[in-house]
Amino acid sequence: MAKKPVLVIMAAGMGSRYGGAKQVDKITDAGEIILDFSLYDAMMAGFDKAIFIIREEHRDIFRELVDERAGRFMEVEYAYQDLHDIPEGFEIPEGREKPWGTGHAILAARDLIDGPFAVINADDYYGPSGFVSVYEFLSEHTEAAQPYPFCMAGYILSNTITEHGHVARGVCQMDEDGFLKVITERTKIQRQPEGICYTEDGGESWHVLADDTLVSMNFWGFTEGMVGELKEGISAFFEEQVPGNPMKSEYLLPTIVDRLIHAGKATVKVLPCHDKWCGVTYKEDWQSVHDELQSRKDKGEYPEKLWK
Repeated sequence: MAKKPVLVIMAAGMGSRYGGAKQVDKITDAGEIILDFSLYDAMMAGFDKAIFIIREEHRDIFRELVDERAGRFMEVEYAYQDLHDIPEGFEIPEGREKPWGTGHAILAARDLIDGPFAVINADDYYGPSGFVSVYEFLSEHTEAAQPYPFCMAGYILSNTITEHGHVARGVCQMDEDGFLKVITERTKIQRQPEGICYTEDGGESWHVLADDTLVSMNFWGFTEGMVGELKEGISAFFEEQVPGNPMKSEYLLPTIVDRLIHAGKATVKVLPCHDKWCGVTYKEDWQSVHDELQSRKDKGEYPEKLWK
């Protein structure tokens, strides 16, 4: 019998631009956090188990916010991303405090994942359609021989921009059948007088991106084979990437996926999503996210209290 997809939530990062643990900041009048909406949308789409990847020092606050709320309706497990969880034969560079990125985060849950799984960020509001699309895809694509059948929720760029600064997005190029060909990380995207633009030289020059460009918001659907690929690739990361950038190098999901695509080991179906993304990248974003989510409640898209 095929295993049901589970939801894996990356919540170990601290919001450097935001200035704190934005994953646990209350965002509605009823005291919910952004993550409550993702859990609710996931549950309504069919997910009945969530695995949280957190830092161990945040365990108590997550248990308080999750176990007695969404945890009454979904099975919840926790994995802990630890800077010191690295392959044998390597050492932590002196002064390194930052975790090793999203690929390393998924490896923290390697003993808990035993079937298809979706991956999201804890501090992003994705809207319900992405969860429905990814759940349906994973339910139809059980573990198989390579190439692995992966998927990704693709969001329209203009629906993912904050008005208070720049954002990082993975800009997607697809083939004619909607499969991902290339994902290019643009780390500084923001609105300019000529439209939505990105810069690679600190703002000296800007390059326009079409409003309807599909971008990655780190919402992936993987078969279990991804865990093995992550295990296999992390030693090369420490050998090839860390020495040249010991303080900031990261083992990132988009980079790993891109490598698997080009090696012919995976295909990634891009599932277009038209929901508006919300996130508190900067403190100034809080009010607009609060207003957007309260508006959705007022329209009846969500109950006034998500976890009754």
